[in-house]
Amino acid sequence: MNRYDGAEPDGHDADGHTADGHTADGEAAGAERTFAALPPARGRGFAQTWWGRAWLTALEGTALDVQQLKAGRRLARAGAVGAVSVRPGRITAVVQDRDRTAHRTDVLLQELSDEQWDRFLDMAVERAGHVAALLDREMPPHLVEDAELAGVELLPGLGDLEPECGCGAWDHCGHTAALCYQVALLLDQDPFVLFLVRGRGERALLDALQSYAGTRAEKRSRPEGVDAAEAFAAGGIRPGLPDVPPLPAAPGVPPSLDTDGPLPAGIDPSALEFLAARTSARARHLLAEAIRDGHERHLVEPDPTVAQDAVRLAAGDPPRAVADRLAAGSGRGREGLDVAVRAWRQGGTAALAVLDEEWMVDAEALARARAALESAWAEGDEDERPVFRARANRWTVVGAPVQLRLGRDGRWWPYRKERGRWVPAGGAAQDPATALASAGAELPTGTTP
Repeated sequence: MNRYDGAEPDGHDADGHTADGHTADGEAAGAERTFAALPPARGRGFAQTWWGRAWLTALEGTALDVQQLKAGRRLARAGAVGAVSVRPGRITAVVQDRDRTAHRTDVLLQELSDEQWDRFLDMAVERAGHVAALLDREMPPHLVEDAELAGVELLPGLGDLEPECGCGAWDHCGHTAALCYQVALLLDQDPFVLFLVRGRGERALLDALQSYAGTRAEKRSRPEGVDAAEAFAAGGIRPGLPDVPPLPAAPGVPPSLDTDGPLPAGIDPSALEFLAARTSARARHLLAEAIRDGHERHLVEPDPTVAQDAVRLAAGDPPRAVADRLAAGSGRGREGLDVAVRAWRQGGTAALAVLDEEWMVDAEALARARAALESAWAEGDEDERPVFRARANRWTVVGAPVQLRLGRDGRWWPYRKERGRWVPAGGAAQDPATALASAGAELPTGTTP
């Protein structure tokens, strides 16, 4: 595997150290590794692995100046980042500006405590796949998830990457951003870089894993279990459930896309950014639904179809070019998509079905619908009743551009004719008179057929 480790052709660097930070005779040379500067690589993307992208999310999610991030990407691509030194809690490099001014640049990340390392090692040896993945220089998502369950955050979170730069900037500047982008490339090749900055080098970590595995094997050879009487006595004692997590005030902001280099054919950055933002908003909506009171008494709505999802996305006010693609892909055209969006905003998939579907009402449902129409105006003057002309599940008011549509769930939806097209005029109601009133049109009177 090609690794950016600054090794000489014989496998040792200029100080006689191997790529994993050890001397040729196997003795530890200190918990520090130095990676040679990379040559300019314009157009190359950063962070091909998911853990490399998580590293950049920690940078991009908290940097206050987007322009500094762009400057950092340009410096990293131009080969302006010198040799990168990685040691526990700190990453260091010299970064040159475009005018060749050099700045000592550091990025700090808190080391894991001894207790956290013990929890991580204890978790990792329980699953042979975790150790095998590390030996293959992979970091599968379930390893990170299991570590989080054990109370150990391996990957940095938002705000965890603390910048220090000789240029005097107090937030991430172009130099610290360039260093972070360079480190993302190193992490792609070798996740042990992350473990080192968290406090454990590769050899120390693997030795500790081996030691923990031996200790656990010894424990398994001993009799396990507890006294039956003690187990029975504690059977009714259960810990309380944790509090429901608070709902975020707003959807999360997706990271900015790396668009400085050439993009593959057919990739639209604005469309990807829009999809990411809508996914974040959808996730917050689902969380809000899940934690609201009485959620367990409501049926879970099925996932929207591809055609319905196109309307849902269009309801998020996409850029013009994205809206045009949704209109073409859905087969509705721009005007039809605008009407569908109006329906979606009135009632989601149920309202969209009422817009699109015309269905024959069976005898039982038809009887209930007629009874509802009769009772809606039963207490009023006979002359106040509108005259309807019925077809399928649609009742059109004679002499007025207003219509009621019956949904399959028995609710009534008001429609109004605009420029020759029926469009949604309000939300659903159980009472047809209420639904008709929300259409906002003056109705002629007569006798209901």
